[in-house]
Amino acid sequence: MPDPTNLGYPNETFGDSLAEGSKNLKETITDTANKATEKSKELGRTAMNKIEESRTSVASSLQSAATTLHQKTDSGVQAAGSVAHSAADKLEAVAGYMRDNDTKQMMADVEEVVKKNPGRSLLVAVAVGFLAGRALRHN
Repeated sequence: MPDPTNLGYPNETFGDSLAEGSKNLKETITDTANKATEKSKELGRTAMNKIEESRTSVASSLQSAATTLHQKTDSGVQAAGSVAHSAADKLEAVAGYMRDNDTKQMMADVEEVVKKNPGRSLLVAVAVGFLAGRALRHN
């Protein structure tokens, strides 16, 4: 009577074949996961590099906007002028912060603020998303 566990190959059983298939599947899954992890790291590095490249120019633009705002409000109404000067001071502060900190430090600072104020951070994120959506829809 033939051996039911033999698959037609000498000394190979169904269990051996199943174990080999399982090993191959595990290797395939591991390789795919490693490739996906490496690709996501590469995309993250690319995004960080692009942010880092634009950080200085954004800081310069903010500084320029603050200077212009200060200049324009010097001739304006006193109450509106103080509000505009305050806004210009904030723009200057943001420009200085962006100039003085690299992208990793800024991301760490954002994470800290979000951890300290999760509800407020969520509201700000929703508002920014809404405004960005409206701006993109009108263009």
